[in-house]
Amino acid sequence: MRTLTATIRAMGCVTAPMLIATAALAQDNVDRSAQGEVAVTIYNNNLALVQDVRQITVPAGRSRQEFPDVSAQIRPETVTLAGAGLGVVEQNFDYDLLSPDKLMEKAVGKIVTIVRTNPATGAETREQARVLAANGGIVLQIGQRIEVLRDDGLPVRVVFDRVPENLRARPTLSVTVDATREGPVSARLSYLTPGLGWTSDYVALFDEVKNAIDMQGWVTLTNNTGTSFANAKTLLVAGAVGGGQNRFAALSDSLEAAGTESGTRERLGDFYLYPLAQRTTIANAQQKQVSFLDVKGAPARKAYEFVNGWLGASDVPQSATTAIKFSTSRDGGLGDQLPAGTIRVYLRDARGEPQFIGETRIDHTPMGSAMALRIGEAFDVKVKTIVEERTKLSNRRWQTKMRYTVTNARPAPVVVDLAQSGLYGDVRIAAQSITGERVSADRIEWKVPVPANGTIDVTATFDTRY
Repeated sequence: MRTLTATIRAMGCVTAPMLIATAALAQDNVDRSAQGEVAVTIYNNNLALVQDVRQITVPAGRSRQEFPDVSAQIRPETVTLAGAGLGVVEQNFDYDLLSPDKLMEKAVGKIVTIVRTNPATGAETREQARVLAANGGIVLQIGQRIEVLRDDGLPVRVVFDRVPENLRARPTLSVTVDATREGPVSARLSYLTPGLGWTSDYVALFDEVKNAIDMQGWVTLTNNTGTSFANAKTLLVAGAVGGGQNRFAALSDSLEAAGTESGTRERLGDFYLYPLAQRTTIANAQQKQVSFLDVKGAPARKAYEFVNGWLGASDVPQSATTAIKFSTSRDGGLGDQLPAGTIRVYLRDARGEPQFIGETRIDHTPMGSAMALRIGEAFDVKVKTIVEERTKLSNRRWQTKMRYTVTNARPAPVVVDLAQSGLYGDVRIAAQSITGERVSADRIEWKVPVPANGTIDVTATFDTRY
């Protein structure tokens, strides 16, 4: 069975002159939005606050006022309407939008005109028909016969004498107000809507020769509300407000040390605000990108990292992790807060061309933070962990001697940040071949210099007490 949409398309469905005029007016109104002065506050969790100030004229007492061009995903329970001398009595959100399908559905039980054209002569014949059904196909009663419209190659169209009152060319909020006096009123319409969100994306270009990084930050606005917002004052809020559902399921451990510096950006409670410098039109079904960060030549370095789990051994050498390390501090860093997003890292090749080498996600990051973008595994830098000896000293005490063999097949020396984690409980360092730093109760780190095309062994003895 053909679908209703397919049947209507096959019929070449058009409207009567009255509807044609209405459609033309609707298109004209699309081009000229009924919105007033719009301000949009967009959060990270697919939620936005729309504030729309419109100039309306009301009679004294009760009247129905219509507000076209609201979001098609408006949450009606969040609507507020404020204006001098206005009181809200009732509100309705009309979300049935004008379409051929909807026209036929609303015409069930009513009379329409069927126009058939003779393809040989071009002559038209018209018949009055009652629409009996429009679910999966169109069933008509014409005189004493029942007819199903089908795609038989003959040109057929349906003429309607009017648009049903509850069908709208655009999403419309209708509000019954009680006005203390007649005349023009500046009315502020506010509501929450999903479908309008933003994310942060970063492009980082690392220069290994200069030990510097260029960072470009982009805001990506996405509008899936079914409505465009014209010439809107736009404010972005970095942070998921209560009830948000779009947090990252898992974030990388790019934040090595949280910063403690205060920036100059405006705040809203514990959130940072990123206002767009100029008003902008956020079109429906559109992505828009706006730059908010552009830093050149911030100090950065490439590092190699390897973390061994609880005093365990590896059968084969394992690759070290490659990381780009930098700071977001005001002095010697990016000098800004970083909203949560994805950083894509590029590296200049021998010809000076930027090449993509990896990406990672970051959480909301305060200024002054130490960052490490872990972008992949090193081809030429590897570590093999070996348990040389594990001795039981008593029922509650063990001693483990570890050896870490670090190899470097690169033509230049490297420094590997080697870490032993999993030192839970009372674990003491009895001996170590190079001095490390106990960065936490369960972790020690060594900075291991490895010569070009060379190998170095690091040994450590751990005294574990239960």
